[in-house]
Amino acid sequence: MHRAGAGLTPEFPSPIERLDSIDIITEEAAVQMPGAQTTRVTPLVQEGDLIAKGAAVACLRHAPDICLVAPIAGRVAQISVIPGRRLSEIVLFREDQGGIQRHGTVSSESPAALRRLMQAAGVWPWIRRRPFGGMPAPNEAPAAIVVMAADTRPYAPSPMQALEGREEAFARGLAALGQISRGPVFVCWPRGMPAMQLPTTIPDVRWISCGSRHPQASPGIRIHRDIPAGLDTPVWDMHAEDVAALGDLLETGELPMQRRIRISGAGLREGRSLRTHPGADLRQLTQHIVASGPHILMSGGHLDGRAARWLGQRHRQVTVLPRTAQQQRRHWLIHALTKSATLRPVIPTAALTQSFGAVLPAPALIRALGAGDSEAAMALGALSLLEDDVALADYVLGAGGEIMLQLRSLLDHIQAEYAG
Repeated sequence: MHRAGAGLTPEFPSPIERLDSIDIITEEAAVQMPGAQTTRVTPLVQEGDLIAKGAAVACLRHAPDICLVAPIAGRVAQISVIPGRRLSEIVLFREDQGGIQRHGTVSSESPAALRRLMQAAGVWPWIRRRPFGGMPAPNEAPAAIVVMAADTRPYAPSPMQALEGREEAFARGLAALGQISRGPVFVCWPRGMPAMQLPTTIPDVRWISCGSRHPQASPGIRIHRDIPAGLDTPVWDMHAEDVAALGDLLETGELPMQRRIRISGAGLREGRSLRTHPGADLRQLTQHIVASGPHILMSGGHLDGRAARWLGQRHRQVTVLPRTAQQQRRHWLIHALTKSATLRPVIPTAALTQSFGAVLPAPALIRALGAGDSEAAMALGALSLLEDDVALADYVLGAGGEIMLQLRSLLDHIQAEYAG
C-alpha cells in the first residue's frame, strides 16, 4: 500500500487484462433490488411470460409508479419472493424475439413528466440517495445530485471511457437531473483531464476534480466534502454512464442497458474489460478466463464486493478470488475465552486518516460507529456515508466487514428514530 497525498492506493493481485473490449449478453439474467434493499414489490409478470428488454417486471408496492425492468429480452423462468412480498430475484432466459420496450419521449423541462418517465423506464433504481441509502421516494427533491464521472476503486473501469462519443446524451441527462433537483448538479471527474466540452450550456452544473487515490472519487466522501447530506437535505448520486443512458432515453424512448465493466482478481487466468448489462450471469462472464480450482465470484470490487451469481444493479466490477480451505472451527468455549467482549481499540494512523481521504475525523468516527453513538456519528458526517464509503477503512483496520456492518446498523437506527 502506497501513501501520498489524500487517499491510498491499495494493491491486489490480478492478471494482465486483455486489451480488446467485447459485448456480452448473457443467456440468463436476473432482476433484483439494488444493493441490499428488500422493499416489498408487486410482480407484474408470471413465470413463462415472454417480455421485452426494458419492460417492467415488478413495481414497488408502496410506490407503484417505480418499476424494475428487464435487462434483456427473454422469458420469465423463476420469480422468487421471500416472505413479506420482498423480492429475491426474477430470473430470465434470453429470447431475442421479446423485442425492446419503447417509452414516449418527454421534454427535459417538465419535471413531473421526467419523474414519471424515469420511474416507469427503470432509471429510478439506478439513483442512490443519502442519508440511509436506497432509491429516493417518488416525489423527493434532493438538495443536490452528484454525478460520478471518476472512480478510484482498485481495477474500476473509467467512467470517462464509457462517455466517449456520448457527450450529447450525457448533456441531456445532466439537464434533466437539474430539473428535478432543488440545488446544483455536481460532476466529479478525474484530475488532470479537461472538463468535458458539452454541446450545450447547462445551468447549475459544477465540475469537481478528483485525484487518483481512493477514496477521492467515493460518492460519500465527495458529498460530505462539498454538500453534506442531512435528515432534511437528501443528496443523490448517480454514475455518469447511467446519466448518459437517461439522455438516450429522453431522445429515443429506449433505455440502453449496456454498461462497461471490468473483471479482475487473483482467481483469473486473464483480466477482461467488456460491456454487458445489469443482472448479467457472472458465471458466463467469467467462463473462459477463470483459473483452475475452486473460486469465489463477487459482484463489486475487492473492497466492497459480495459473493453473488448476478451482476448488481449499480455494479461495474466483477472480482474473482481463489477459494481458500476453511479453517477448522474452534470449540465454542475456546472462542468465547479468546474473543474480547469489549470494543477493539482504534489506533489513529496515517493510513486510517487517508482511508477517509483526510476529509472526515476517522478515529472519532470509527469509535462512534463501534459504540453505536448516533448523535456523535451524525455530527461527524455519517449521514453522507454508505457501506462502500467505509470499505477502505474496513480494509485498513482488517475488520473483515465489521465497520460496514456497524455503519449500516447505525443508519438503520437513525432512520427508525428520526425519519420514522
